Amino acid sequence: MKINLLAVALVFILSRVARPDVPATAPADLPPAPKGFDVPRDDIEDGKTETVEYDSKTVGAKRPLVIYTPPGYSKEKKYPALYLLHGSGDDETGWQKKGSADVILDNLYADKKLEPMIVVMPNGFARKPSTESPPADKAAAKDRGRNNAFEDDLLHDIIPFVDAHYPTLADPEHRAVAGLSMGAGQALRIGLKHLDTFAWIGGFSAGIRGTQPNLIPDPAAAGKQLRLLWLSCGDQDRLMEPNKALHASLEEQKISHIWHIDSGKHEWPVWKNDLYLFAPMLFRNK
Repeated sequence: MKINLLAVALVFILSRVARPDVPATAPADLPPAPKGFDVPRDDIEDGKTETVEYDSKTVGAKRPLVIYTPPGYSKEKKYPALYLLHGSGDDETGWQKKGSADVILDNLYADKKLEPMIVVMPNGFARKPSTESPPADKAAAKDRGRNNAFEDDLLHDIIPFVDAHYPTLADPEHRAVAGLSMGAGQALRIGLKHLDTFAWIGGFSAGIRGTQPNLIPDPAAAGKQLRLLWLSCGDQDRLMEPNKALHASLEEQKISHIWHIDSGKHEWPVWKNDLYLFAPMLFRNK
């Protein structure tokens, strides 16, 4: 009976995601990741994680990307891509070194819960060349990741590089962007502004302020073009109130989305759990 109930819950969630006219919210009891979901297994096939460099015309320098390709990866096949963004305390290595993203994905593949995808982890701190001195305080350093330079870098340098060097399905239906904290704010701001590039968007404990009235320039288009909009936060997170306000604003605008409250603070266990729940929903057919 328990298995049947979980199956019904999953069908309910996916059916709501597939219907843009319904302002969906996830059930409050969406089950957390099982014990050991982020622990490496010896008896499974692993994906490959590598660091590559791309030429960023936006920044005027070569910059690193951490890229995960799934088990069984072949250049003869085409894959969707998830752009996974880090928080203000990390760089392109954060999701792998602290978030165990590659391990979580390997385990999901082993359990046959995930569509094969390429996962791209860029450095979210990007500034255009100038004579300006680097920010001296922590708050200003955080704002470096929120400026338009990363948006330009992602759209005009990173995505074209990935599409040129990896066998991607280069259209919004097969492209997702998600992140945690600062990266979640970036994912929401960039993704919702560029629905012609991303149809799948996720924000984990998003670093946003207020209800972000200009976050969705065209709510009607968002309702039609989005395949999944995920918003989540820990129940003890200091950013719960602005995220809850954004959830309420999305409901008021009748924009279909999933709102998930995790158990925890502004911390990695919450974001790992979010990735485990979010990733299997990506790139599913209606």
